[in-house]
Amino acid sequence: MQILFDTMPQQGKVEWIGVRPLRSADVIELDKVEAIAGKGLEGDHYSSKGDGKRQVTLIQKEHMDTVSSIMKAEVPPGKLRRNIVVSGINLLALKGKRFTIRTVLLEYTGECHPCSRMEANLGPGGYNAMRGHGGITARIIEGGTIKTGDLVCL
Repeated sequence: MQILFDTMPQQGKVEWIGVRPLRSADVIELDKVEAIAGKGLEGDHYSSKGDGKRQVTLIQKEHMDTVSSIMKAEVPPGKLRRNIVVSGINLLALKGKRFTIRTVLLEYTGECHPCSRMEANLGPGGYNAMRGHGGITARIIEGGTIKTGDLVCL
């Protein structure tokens, strides 16, 4: 069974990057961002909180497509309040593992469950549409620059 857990043949790709300078602020879309080891993403409000499990949040593009289908409307990445959208790799399969985006080393720390703001951001039913599709949280072990188009690898 461990062999199955450790086998990750696919690579993902960064599709979108965003940060929120303040807790309630709108997400600012970026082409690249500096990941600071032990802190978070430069310009994101979580980076000021010090060492924590939620230094960066990631969500799969494929899950966004599912949520869009459930909501019967296109869901823009900024409305989901996650930092990085990736495609082509199952983020939940990274549980308990370290992975890279370009030269940045990240460590899976948990699932990123939806909050009540999904109802306001996506409309009635938004919270339930996001359940099981909220993505993951990660800690930054080794920092560097993350750019749109970068590979995500186990």
